[in-house]
Amino acid sequence: MNLAHIFTPARPLAQHCRELTERGPRPEERSEHLAAWRRDLAREMAQDMTDLLSGTKLEARISEPEALRGEAVFERIGPVAANSLLRCGRDGQTLLLSFTVETAIALTERSFGGTGEPPVEPVATLPRSAALMVEQSARTIAQAIARVSAAGGTVGAADGDVIVRSESASRLKPFAPLADCVLLTLELTAVDGISWSALVAMPAEHLDSLLPGLGASDATAGASDGEADPHREAFGAVPLSLEAVLAEFELSLSQLDQLAPGDRIPLALARDIPLRIGSQLVACGNLGTMEDRMALRLTSVTSAPDASEHGGLSEGQTLSEGAPA
Repeated sequence: MNLAHIFTPARPLAQHCRELTERGPRPEERSEHLAAWRRDLAREMAQDMTDLLSGTKLEARISEPEALRGEAVFERIGPVAANSLLRCGRDGQTLLLSFTVETAIALTERSFGGTGEPPVEPVATLPRSAALMVEQSARTIAQAIARVSAAGGTVGAADGDVIVRSESASRLKPFAPLADCVLLTLELTAVDGISWSALVAMPAEHLDSLLPGLGASDATAGASDGEADPHREAFGAVPLSLEAVLAEFELSLSQLDQLAPGDRIPLALARDIPLRIGSQLVACGNLGTMEDRMALRLTSVTSAPDASEHGGLSEGQTLSEGAPA
């Protein structure tokens, strides 16, 4: 027999859906964030890549994102290119960076003081020096993206790095062939008019997470703050049904069938009475009285660190029968 008292909720439990309670950015807001991100990234790239190209003063430009399927991106890159899979930011977003083999060789020549003109004859394989140049350039670009996306936050070296390189873009598996993707063109131009370009591709949903103010980190931080505070609006007033279990015992089916009015069942009260929400143990306490009602004096709380921090249940607090939990 369960003599627990069940507190009646004041109203049905609220069901909160993040997709319904949060509003995404309006198109004009997203356009403003995207334009600022492209501008800031171009400035950072121009400054950082200058150091790799023998101090050549550069101007950078980043195109508007182009919506493509993954298979169309792979086709645009071609079967052989200097491809790198980048990890950018604390959220670990992955991006595909691709240079043509000719561009990689031209950048390498420029870094050694040459003109930086692409080779006239087709190149089948990437020389070792060009492969090292591609890796340095990819890491530099990844760190620039991480800095700009952090919107002034602290960015470590690990927040922008090269995960792996391959001559085959599809082998890196940056996205599925049928996935919705965005493709951006990065263009670097030297003062003498020589220019080099690269492609950056990513799943379409990754782009917003890289834009300062729209990133997943900002939304996650706000959500975690709300979850940590039980007094937050829309959560603090949600009623919960708690039960204090005085005693639990077992009866066989035949004994249960023979129960009749007037029968007495001995109860062995536990030293610590559990206080539960459903099957979840919330606290334990000693049975007593407060004024003219039975009461439970809490002796332990399972979530004591969070509860005490936010003013919830604490050890030594008394809950009386019929009082709101």
